[in-house]
Amino acid sequence: MTTEPLRRRLTPAVALLLLAPWTAECSWGGFTLAGMPFVVLVLAPMYGGAALLIRETARRLGLGWQGIVLLAAAFGVVQAGLVDQSLFNPDYLDDTQFADARTAAEATLVPGLGFSARQAVDYVGNHVALTICASIALVESYLGVGRRSRTWLGRPGLVVAALLWLGGSLLVFADDGGRKGFLASPVQLTVAAGVALTLIAAALLRVRHAADARIDPAAGTPVDRTAKTAPRPIWAGLVVLVAYAGAGAVPGWTGIGVALALAVVPAVLLTRWSRQAGWGQRHVLAAGSAAVVVAAVFAYGVPTYTPAGPVADLVGDVAISVIVLLLVGGAWWRVSGRAARDRRRAAAPADRPASPPA
Repeated sequence: MTTEPLRRRLTPAVALLLLAPWTAECSWGGFTLAGMPFVVLVLAPMYGGAALLIRETARRLGLGWQGIVLLAAAFGVVQAGLVDQSLFNPDYLDDTQFADARTAAEATLVPGLGFSARQAVDYVGNHVALTICASIALVESYLGVGRRSRTWLGRPGLVVAALLWLGGSLLVFADDGGRKGFLASPVQLTVAAGVALTLIAAALLRVRHAADARIDPAAGTPVDRTAKTAPRPIWAGLVVLVAYAGAGAVPGWTGIGVALALAVVPAVLLTRWSRQAGWGQRHVLAAGSAAVVVAAVFAYGVPTYTPAGPVADLVGDVAISVIVLLLVGGAWWRVSGRAARDRRRAAAPADRPASPPA
């Protein structure tokens, strides 16, 4: 149990609580600048509560980033399949400026289950990349090495986070603008729940793996790394950037195959590189923030949910760019500065002049 003052432990928790809804719903251009504060405050319990629960669970059990990704995928299935049920509701986007996405969605309908494979990949993938991984990587990058690996919440804090997530999810489920009066069939709900539970079980299986492999809780990688040196952080960011940017480039079932392949390649590469010497928080930050950077660029070509004037659209898109630049740039400055100080401390004993002879 950490002995840090409560205020010091709660600061990153509150930051994650507020950042997760912004990366989830605002970073890609879905809302104008004027609408962003309302979105963040209303959706903070659901998105932020989930991000906190996933982060704290992973750090307590030593699940590493692989565990975080699996839990994030489970959250994405729960959110889209059980909470707002957008995955099963063909009319979900009809009252928005994304109504034309219905044609592409219907081209990849899964027989018997009534959901679009295209939307499943998009919804769950965005929750993994933007809602959970990006927000956690950014907030942890502002902290020192020790605080990245420690839990921020005690048991009472975990209960509060769980209640926030549950309350926020129930609010969306019950609200006319959340679930939009739609209720999925028992079969659909059962399938969604089964997939989510399977992903959670897969994540928790890493508890044994972490014990056997001596997982570093801060990096989520084995303590005993290979002698081979990991590539520079820019490569970790590039593989995620290409995967995220290209996931929706090809339509139809072929596009689903391309999207899944693009997800597997960075997963394999990042897992391999993370086991190599020299892997650190700069690599994590590059990989974690790449999707947010792409989303901020794409925002200029994406409409908001509800119609807005061209000036409001542009102001919102520019604001997103500035916020992402400040978030990522500030995190990079903090991580690089700490790494430089650590190198100076490590080199200090060797650089000291020898003591004069007696």
